[in-house]
Amino acid sequence: MPDKTTLQYTPEHEWVQVDGDVATVGITAYAAEKLGDVVFVDLPAAGSNIASGKVVGEIESTKSVGELFAPVDGEIVEANQAVVDSPELVNSDPFGEGWLIKVRFASLPELLSFDEYSALVGE
Repeated sequence: MPDKTTLQYTPEHEWVQVDGDVATVGITAYAAEKLGDVVFVDLPAAGSNIASGKVVGEIESTKSVGELFAPVDGEIVEANQAVVDSPELVNSDPFGEGWLIKVRFASLPELLSFDEYSALVGE
């Protein structure tokens, strides 16, 4: 599990971990808690091009349907099949096994720091 204080965040409650030119993206524990028990995850296929700020997936829970927004422009290099097969991983391990997509990007937009995200959600 990555150190939450070293991750970057979006106002849409996603975390981003950068490794070279690949960003691993998931939703935060705050978002997972607000969604409730996740029962279905729809992710883009590897090879898909995505645009920052656009909806690229869906996360359904027993309470609601949430959208996954692309935090960067780029190409999907991997979608987490384990989450598609076992959506509850989003709740049980949002910062670890519950990651959602990996994206190869050319440039990284300005994202929120841990402290900025914590202030946004009041934690």
